[in-house]
Amino acid sequence: MPPIRTPKKLIEVALPLDDINRASQHEKSVPRRGHPATFHLWWARRPLAAARAVIFAQMVNDPGGERGYYAGKTRAQADAEREELFQILRDLVKWENTNNEEVLARARAAIAKSWRETCELNKGKPGFNPDVLPAFHDPFAGGGALPLEAQRLGLESHASDLNPVAVTINKAMIEIPPRFVGRAPVGPSIEAERGTKKATKDAFDDWSGARGLAEDVRRYGAWMREQAQQRMGHLYPTVQITPEILAASAFPVSAIGQKDHQNAGLAGLQPGQELTVIAWLWARTVKSPNPAFSHVDVPLASTFILSSKAGKEAWVQPVVKGDSYRFEVRTGKPPAEAKNGTKLGRGANFRCLMSDAPIEPAYIKAEGTAGRMGAKLMAIVAEGARGRIYLAPLSEHEAIAQQAQPQWKPETALPDDPRNFWTLAYGLKTYGDLFTPRQLVALTTFSDLVPEAIARIRTDALAAGMADDGRGLDVGGSGAKAYAEAVIVYLSAALSKQADWCNSLSSYIPAIEGLGHLFSKQSIPMVWDYIETNVFSNSAGNYLNHIEWVAHAIATLPTSTNSMALQCDAQSQQITASKVVSTDPPYYDNIGYADLSDFFYVWLRRSLRPIFPKLYATLTVPKAEELIATPYRHGSKQAAEEFFLDGMTAAMHNLAAQAHPAFPVTIYYAFKQSDTKKEGGTHSTGWETFLEAVLRAGFTLTGTWPMRTERNARSIGIGTNALASSIVLVCRPRDAAADTISRREFQRQLREQLPEALETMIGGTSGQSPIAPVDLAQAAIGPGMAIYSQYAQVLNQDGTPMRVHDALVLINREITDYLTPDAGSFDADTLFANSWFEQYGWAEGPFGEADVLARGKGTSVAGVAEAGVVQSGAGKVRLLRWADYPTGWNPATDHRAPVWEATHHLIRALNTQGEAAAGALLAAMPDKAEPVRQLAYHLYTLCERKKWAEDARAYNELITAWHAVLEASREEGPRGKQLGFEA
Repeated sequence: MPPIRTPKKLIEVALPLDDINRASQHEKSVPRRGHPATFHLWWARRPLAAARAVIFAQMVNDPGGERGYYAGKTRAQADAEREELFQILRDLVKWENTNNEEVLARARAAIAKSWRETCELNKGKPGFNPDVLPAFHDPFAGGGALPLEAQRLGLESHASDLNPVAVTINKAMIEIPPRFVGRAPVGPSIEAERGTKKATKDAFDDWSGARGLAEDVRRYGAWMREQAQQRMGHLYPTVQITPEILAASAFPVSAIGQKDHQNAGLAGLQPGQELTVIAWLWARTVKSPNPAFSHVDVPLASTFILSSKAGKEAWVQPVVKGDSYRFEVRTGKPPAEAKNGTKLGRGANFRCLMSDAPIEPAYIKAEGTAGRMGAKLMAIVAEGARGRIYLAPLSEHEAIAQQAQPQWKPETALPDDPRNFWTLAYGLKTYGDLFTPRQLVALTTFSDLVPEAIARIRTDALAAGMADDGRGLDVGGSGAKAYAEAVIVYLSAALSKQADWCNSLSSYIPAIEGLGHLFSKQSIPMVWDYIETNVFSNSAGNYLNHIEWVAHAIATLPTSTNSMALQCDAQSQQITASKVVSTDPPYYDNIGYADLSDFFYVWLRRSLRPIFPKLYATLTVPKAEELIATPYRHGSKQAAEEFFLDGMTAAMHNLAAQAHPAFPVTIYYAFKQSDTKKEGGTHSTGWETFLEAVLRAGFTLTGTWPMRTERNARSIGIGTNALASSIVLVCRPRDAAADTISRREFQRQLREQLPEALETMIGGTSGQSPIAPVDLAQAAIGPGMAIYSQYAQVLNQDGTPMRVHDALVLINREITDYLTPDAGSFDADTLFANSWFEQYGWAEGPFGEADVLARGKGTSVAGVAEAGVVQSGAGKVRLLRWADYPTGWNPATDHRAPVWEATHHLIRALNTQGEAAAGALLAAMPDKAEPVRQLAYHLYTLCERKKWAEDARAYNELITAWHAVLEASREEGPRGKQLGFEA
């Protein structure tokens, strides 16, 4: 059979990367109702914008020009057609266009057109039916962003994962909605909404898509809340305002007869008023280690601050009397000591409230493991007419909490993983230990209502005229029984969200007066003062709120294409056969998905095992085959790395052997913030091991794209070497007859080919955005690895195969050489300034050294000072910072304007006046545009290596804004005179 003809895809040539990255970061930064991420928590989800863009770009043919199959097309024609595809992409990635049918139709049409072209090139070959698009598969489906977006683009989507929680999420997003598309809700309207505008609107709604299903989730969620409140509402009391509460909140009468409030939040309240509690704030306790107070349970409070909002400050004031203490709530400016509570430092370092003596971590751990750690109510947060009201603890509320008697708790042991699970050392060793008795009662009550809810929904569905084939969801049913189970799947997702908020590791956030939830990080930390949310309140964390979030997400899901989600091991699955593949595999050792998802699994299993008996057959999430490098599970770091490499190689080989030959495979790898070193460049063990697995599996790289898929302000990213951006690897199967080359030949090809690729990256071509300096070190690995990976082997001088690590070192060395000013045609003043900066930064250095260096670079200190780059005097020399450069500079009249000076004047203009002013400045020196950009890249790399973060940011921002600055310069046009650059 003739070989498959595979046109280059858009993703193998060019992308409007800035547009994709902006849309991805915007989407990640502000969660919105209706976003699938709000349906059920999953860690490190890809943004829908990035997922949609990558799948579209790997399916549409690049217009080609001289590089494609269309020999008669000029480059200008190809560029124009490529720009049309770029515009589709720009529209496609916008959050507001997620379900815009006009935009989606254009994208689907472009995909279908490219598919017909590809089928024409491969007419008569199996798998090339122009009337049937290939299906899509993601073998590491996780949170489901990729399968969902493939479905949205019109593909039959297949999602698989080893993790039952991930499979459930994907079933809920891509499999269940198309099965019940266009059906009106069957449940009775919510009683509180009868006679309202909402009820009137419902009567005339067309219930298109999954909106009817979403409405039934709302209705039966409201029913479950009503039933739960009848059964356990007594455990969630209101606050009855009494004269005693008001009296306790006031200071004694002043000399002028006024009675000032120490808790001004209670001002205006009257005896008899009833307040709904939002949350109860508790502090863990241990017996005082001081023998004089060994009978006292002292608080382990990380802070006493309740609100740090300006004008709304409030705090807990401990009042010690004899050998006892109580908590009061006060408002106004808090004392300095309130900020840290009883905490003395990081970890479990506290002080005894009674004696002020230190409480050592070892003592707290011993008390915790012995089961002697308790809790004391510190404050009550209630709903007020104009915001939060904080109250001192009420003994009756504390007593009610102690009355809770759960009938069941999850006994699954927490993993002994000190990196991500921090509670075991303090006696919290099972998942059940992470919840208070009242929280356990709440969660078990909701899950116990599931059988009743299924029966009720099925009865209502039959009464509404829905057929019943007697088959459940798990066996492909689409009648009343399956519908009842479908609603329960979504109600169980709301219960998962409730568990995330309703546990003893959720904190109160004084800066926003808000309730926190457990998984703000990808770990289970130890929390000393925690909240118990009121599941029946009207504020964040209540059950109905979770129902609403889930329902909004359902209503936006695509329903036009039948799709499916299955539990499979990526190493052995056969689903990929002849499908388009885009996948987001585990990131070496960054996230322990299986261990973390047990937190949800123990509750989901209780509700969903009757619906998905095979999926929830095991007591915990399967872990032995999970492809992450966890030393605690494999005995050592080396064993964990070998396990990951072997398993990921098998999984990638599976994809290389089965994926549809007409399309590249796209694979996400989430990089850590780069560690740039003098010799090795950007690298990490996880990255190298992952690349090794991909190449061993028989892939060659045809492209790499850095995508800003992570939010800048994520909790895990603060002060850690956390995931910063994703590298999307574009892969094709390597030619079975690939040659072997020598190390010397590999280096020769790097020197010949890498500069052109780097110039494309930093300069932009065919509409492609320049790669930001922060991403360049990662992105530039792609062209180098494309050379390395196209060969069967690269042999070292001793005949041994070159490893990925060594190839990366050589690639990074070429990148560094290319970006070094000495390698280019930079002027002597710039070469001097660069070398001086590398040695002294912005600090002063001795004139003698500067004089020797200047002579060596072909200039003089006096000349560089004349150029306005350095300040020299009193035997010292220092470089001027960008902020030191004068305003009103005109390059046309400056007869000694080195690239260094031009670069820093541009930074000054950009930072003080914006892109238009920087563009006007660039218009007056167009010949310096290329060297300025190259110098900025180099200086960013240098600053990053030296950990000069603020300086690195200035150079990165210049390149990030480069396209806008360039456009502004084109609008201004080249000038030979002053253009009004004054600040």
